[in-house]
Amino acid sequence: MLDFVIIVIFILAAAGIGFTSIELLPITVQQQITNLEAVRWILASFAAIIGFAVGLSAQVTYRRMEARVRQTPIELILTRAVGLVMGLLLANLMLAPIFLLPIPTEFAFIKPLAAILGSVMFAFLGVSLADTHGRTFLRLINPNSLKSILVSEGTLEPTSSKVLDTSCIIDGRIEELLHTGFIEGQILVSQFVLQELQQLADAANDQKRIRGRRGLDILNRMQQSYPQRLVIHPADYEDINGVDAKLLRFTSEISGTLITNDYNLNKVANLQKVQVLNINALAQAVRPIYLAGDSLELKILKEGKEPTQGVGYLNDGTMVVVEDGRDYLGGEVRVVVTSALQTSAGRMIFARPQASVIA
Repeated sequence: MLDFVIIVIFILAAAGIGFTSIELLPITVQQQITNLEAVRWILASFAAIIGFAVGLSAQVTYRRMEARVRQTPIELILTRAVGLVMGLLLANLMLAPIFLLPIPTEFAFIKPLAAILGSVMFAFLGVSLADTHGRTFLRLINPNSLKSILVSEGTLEPTSSKVLDTSCIIDGRIEELLHTGFIEGQILVSQFVLQELQQLADAANDQKRIRGRRGLDILNRMQQSYPQRLVIHPADYEDINGVDAKLLRFTSEISGTLITNDYNLNKVANLQKVQVLNINALAQAVRPIYLAGDSLELKILKEGKEPTQGVGYLNDGTMVVVEDGRDYLGGEVRVVVTSALQTSAGRMIFARPQASVIA
């Protein structure tokens, strides 16, 4: 609609100019024209055609400017506007004495010319300074504005909300991750996940009841520790069966990140292009890496397959086979890593008691 209005305004303006332009002709020329009204309408028609072309160009230019303004961050528009206003104010202050000078009448054009040139120069200077130092100016007003500028420009990605599933809550490690600060953004627990925890807590099966109550206890502690970050979201999808399918739908709609321990849910989320964080994968990634020659304290828990071997476990469950470790069964001993083996079942470390290595 606006495009049509712009074109019509230019057509009417041009037609009006063409219709009245005949008055600019000398009187003698007008007297020689036999049909003055017909000439008026002919000129108006040609001018309307030219107005249509000019209006079409103006409409295209307007749409391009509108698209460019929409893509420009609001912080940049604000700083440029402030810079423009400051430049024009400075120009008026500096040019005011010029208008008080006694200038001869034949040179009176100097005053408006100086005003125009000074205003243009200082306005351009103000906009240039705003582009150069605008971020510093906004940072002085609001120290948190720099991050919003970088996000709006695409330099930084905004922090996505994290959606918790049932297995992640019951596992409990998400609480420790929040304490350490590795999880950023809003933490969302959907209503259907909360209902599933309640059903588990009310189940007749002892194991399910314990898991459900543990999940609810963990949620209560997290809400007490982070009342502003943890939000119970009321969203539900009556047309979808299954908590996992609802979680994927909810996470996709809010462009969030799903946090889970469920291997199969992780795979389905990847197939549906939903961002997912697997706490088990994180635990695997941050496990300590022991190289040959590293030493560690280990408790020998059982005998190995070989007569002299002893077996112990690290905190992350990695099995350590200690040669000549049977003598230390049930006790703690400092061992030296000799090698490590990665198998389909996990990682296995081989070591020897430090005393035997030194000997």
